[in-house]
Amino acid sequence: MYKDELIQIHQFLVYVLKNLENEYTVKDECKDYICLNISPHHIHRTKAEHKYAIFVLSTAISEIIANNNGGTSTNISNGLGELVKRSKKELIKFQDDGALRYQNQKIKL
Repeated sequence: MYKDELIQIHQFLVYVLKNLENEYTVKDECKDYICLNISPHHIHRTKAEHKYAIFVLSTAISEIIANNNGGTSTNISNGLGELVKRSKKELIKFQDDGALRYQNQKIKL
């Protein structure tokens, strides 16, 4: 998936969250997403960072729905939690690779 497509999905999920805020209290479930400090408007952020933010935000949305619908959607929330873990590993690897490339460039100079 292209970065601009991920940003569009990210923006859509932010709209979904804002819509849920009209009906439910969402601060507790969204603290992980808020701590990321990544919004769809941050186009300078990497594709991996937006992908991770999407999974964290999707998990928060599924938790809000599960908590307010009698826990019927907990399987979805659990599955998304696993995707968050995998995406975080990918993000860390991507950042480590970038740091290694930067160090190699400095050595060559």
